[in-house]
Amino acid sequence: MVERARPNLLITRHDVSDNVELSDGSKWRIWPGDIATTLGWLPNTEIEISVSDDEICSHVLINHSDRSQRVRVIKANAHWPIGKVRQELRGG
Repeated sequence: MVERARPNLLITRHDVSDNVELSDGSKWRIWPGDIATTLGWLPNTEIEISVSDDEICSHVLINHSDRSQRVRVIKANAHWPIGKVRQELRGG
């Protein structure tokens, strides 16, 4: 289940492929399997942050324009559990 947590924000920085900073100052680390989705996002792309009940990713960033692009994230200062990342990326 995903619940809305904050209003729409804009991207202020996305110069490192797996990190994004939003207009509220929050910084997020993007799930490795979702990075390609964010590469097309522009500074004027409106992003919604929602809390997620996923066991690995604490939040999702949602492209507000079409709501179909959902990117799993954790806080930028957090680290992925390596074993879980490998397992998920292998399709397990």
